[in-house]
Amino acid sequence: MRSIKKLGSRPASLPVLADDILEFHAARLLLLLKLCGKRGRIDGLTKMAKLDFFVRYPRFFAEACEELGEVPRDEPLPVESAMVRYRYGPWDHRYYHVLSFLEGARLVEVSRIGKTFRLELTELGIATSAQLEKKPSFQELALQMRQVKKVLGNKSGSALKKIIYETFSNEVTNREHGEVIE
Repeated sequence: MRSIKKLGSRPASLPVLADDILEFHAARLLLLLKLCGKRGRIDGLTKMAKLDFFVRYPRFFAEACEELGEVPRDEPLPVESAMVRYRYGPWDHRYYHVLSFLEGARLVEVSRIGKTFRLELTELGIATSAQLEKKPSFQELALQMRQVKKVLGNKSGSALKKIIYETFSNEVTNREHGEVIE
């Protein structure tokens, strides 16, 4: 994964995927904190990752909605970017890198309360996420996040993990650690 600022050093003939761009993931996590968190804050890496899973995998979100008796979105979007099976379900190995980038840019403050990591937008993060939310290129993602928050936003990270393990045993739970979730 590279910063968009460093892409000029790559040969022009090599393809560039959005999934390989640090700022792409940073923008998504900023919006996730703003739209799925409470007042720009999510308590727990597990909760952040599971909410992000349902944002990135809209078809799984639609299936979870049906299991929970909620009405899913009419037409789920395609998978945005892949995650892997990790100890506690879906995970992106880039989270620590992206969160460090966001913290270094003073967009997010990461603190620890007991064993829980608190991820909170700073004033600059609030302003930046508000700008992203207004951009046409982020409208579909923002809509998906609002729906995820409406259905799952009040659940704990452990409750979200349980929903994923019980609902998606073949797709997630029964995969080897490090295997890509499709």
